Amino acid sequence: MVRIVKYAKPYVGMILFAIALLFAQVNLDLLLPDYMSNIVDTGIQHGGVESSAPIAYSQEQMFYTSLFWDNETESMVFGYYTLLDNSSENYDEYVNDYPLLENQSVYVLNNLRRKDKTDLYQNMTKAILASFAINQIILNPEMAIERGFDIGFNITSWDNITTLPLSVRSMIAEGIYDSFSALGESWIDQITVTAIRAEYISVGMDMDKLQRNYILRVGAFMLLFTLLSVVCTIFVGYFASQVAARMARDVRYDVFEKVEGFSSTEFDKYSTASLITRSTNDVTQLQMVIFFLIRLVAFAPLMGIGGIIRALGKAQSMWWIIALAVLILIGLVMITFAVGYPKFKSMQILIDRLNLVAREHLSGIMVIRAFNRQKFEEKRFDKANLDLTKVTLFTNRIIVILMPMMMLIMNGLTIGIIWVGGHEIADATMQVGDLMAFLTYAMQIVMSFLMISVMFIILPRASVSATRIREVLNTEPIINDPIKPKTFSKPPQGLIEFRNVSFRYPKGEEDALHSISFTAKPGETTALIGATGSGKSTLVNLIPRFYDISSGEILIDGIDIRDITQDDLRKQIGYVPQKNTLFSGTIESNMRYANENADQELIQSVIEIAQAKQFIESSSEGFSRAISQGGSNVSGGQKQRLSIARALIRQSPILIFDDSFSALDFKTDAALRRALKKYIGDCTVLIVTQRVSTVMYAEQIIVLEEGKIVGKGTHNELLKTCETYREIAFSQLKEDALS
Repeated sequence: MVRIVKYAKPYVGMILFAIALLFAQVNLDLLLPDYMSNIVDTGIQHGGVESSAPIAYSQEQMFYTSLFWDNETESMVFGYYTLLDNSSENYDEYVNDYPLLENQSVYVLNNLRRKDKTDLYQNMTKAILASFAINQIILNPEMAIERGFDIGFNITSWDNITTLPLSVRSMIAEGIYDSFSALGESWIDQITVTAIRAEYISVGMDMDKLQRNYILRVGAFMLLFTLLSVVCTIFVGYFASQVAARMARDVRYDVFEKVEGFSSTEFDKYSTASLITRSTNDVTQLQMVIFFLIRLVAFAPLMGIGGIIRALGKAQSMWWIIALAVLILIGLVMITFAVGYPKFKSMQILIDRLNLVAREHLSGIMVIRAFNRQKFEEKRFDKANLDLTKVTLFTNRIIVILMPMMMLIMNGLTIGIIWVGGHEIADATMQVGDLMAFLTYAMQIVMSFLMISVMFIILPRASVSATRIREVLNTEPIINDPIKPKTFSKPPQGLIEFRNVSFRYPKGEEDALHSISFTAKPGETTALIGATGSGKSTLVNLIPRFYDISSGEILIDGIDIRDITQDDLRKQIGYVPQKNTLFSGTIESNMRYANENADQELIQSVIEIAQAKQFIESSSEGFSRAISQGGSNVSGGQKQRLSIARALIRQSPILIFDDSFSALDFKTDAALRRALKKYIGDCTVLIVTQRVSTVMYAEQIIVLEEGKIVGKGTHNELLKTCETYREIAFSQLKEDALS
């Protein structure tokens, strides 16, 4: 997997930026339940009164509250308030907000920093609770005692308090605070808000306006945070898509480049269908998981951990509900991973198989129809298709089962929270808003684990795909360039020497070629002839190093081909393979495939030599005639002639024709050989064929049988000395035609 991870290196900046945006998004999303809680508790239940320092206080009530302060606290509090009366500036505006100002002075809170407000609240809370409790006792002693406002001795008016020493007043305030603390922090907040709300009413403040302004303000923050979260989500998705697509592009390019460097040995190891699947489907799986990794892997843990911390901050008593849900979720995810991984591994192999069957069917459609094997091929495809379908359905069923289980856990968690939280609200140890926030955080925690479970569904298949891609990237070609390569002389001569060459195919039980030795000289044609399977194509494929020899030496101009770079070696060879391949494009583009700089005169010349001029000029499009993929829109003979022309246009000192005249009629074959004889000049020509008529006039004919040279010489010499050649010759031509 490390080999794949390295592709993220160029995009580390984008990944880190995306993670930073995810961190911001998580924090924004986690703020929303808090603000919702504030709207419910403060905005609706408390009428917009925040449990902080009161913004307005009557002079009379401020005096009563100050009875419970020491000199330092009193000095601090009065420093944070401004005393308004009928002589104050902007009196008309203030009296609209605080109608009590017409009858008595009012203290109004100055604009303070958040820290100062917090300090003020902490210093005023005990005094506010004490003054409120004593007011309740004075107004209705019996009801006050029922509500828990009993301070231990009889109070009938504030005069009873003012005459007491400060130390006693402080003890009274401390005792009242402790009695409320025993009921929980929630009680302190609620009683404090009730006291402040009663004071606001006495001052004459518009409570509906206060509530409305608070809800609108907090709602605006929620809307702003939601919009910012949406922006973060969009940008994270953009960067995740960019990174995933670019990494997939890089991986796909490297796989293609690696495959381009494979020798025939590596192609024997990996089927074409498998390499196509690895370059497409496997890379797509990797791209998808990279996107989700960036989008979810950082987001889900941050959301889960943040949600747990904030949920416990709202109600620590219900931690066990979340812990139980999380444990069940982890178990469910691990079971899913354990069951799904082997199936995902087999799925990619089955996709390979399906591609292989489909490819064979499409490429061999004419043979299939000729032998009426459509039903057989349908059964083959159906089996491969059904095998893949079964595995796909199995993995889909895991997902289908997983989702309802997740929903069941979420609904069970919701019921548990509401059940326990409802009892705590009834006991006044929790507020409704806090319960709603806790429930929302719990859902966020479950959703984060749901995202992680999705990753555990995607990861196994992507892991298999990454392994398959890594196999290709880690495959070291058997044929490699030398560290210190040699170079050909300028210009290269093209002299080829085989010295005691033997070759065995990978995993072969015996050699395909045995002790092959011969020399192919410049300006001469060396022909290879023999029965099917005698090793003719194998031999010529060793020259461009499509395979490497097992023993012996192959020399070109006296240099071992293993001491030359593959690129330099193949530049000296014009090659026409046994299976002719044309590429989609035009006739001209196929010609220039071998020589991009070829001028029109050279193209015309090689087309004439290859006997392709007539059928090209018969088309109104000429050299611009379209060639479909694989040359499927031209005949076998036309394809061979175009392939020969493409090899000639390279103007290499070595020309190899691997059974390249088999689709030509005898007349065209003879005309091509005559034209070729004039063209080759000092080129070294190797022709692989089974036609005696094609090799009769070669300067050297090599006869192969079961991988061994059984005859070597000219046509006339071999007729006298080689029984195998004589049998081939007499099986094809009459005796008078052989002389």
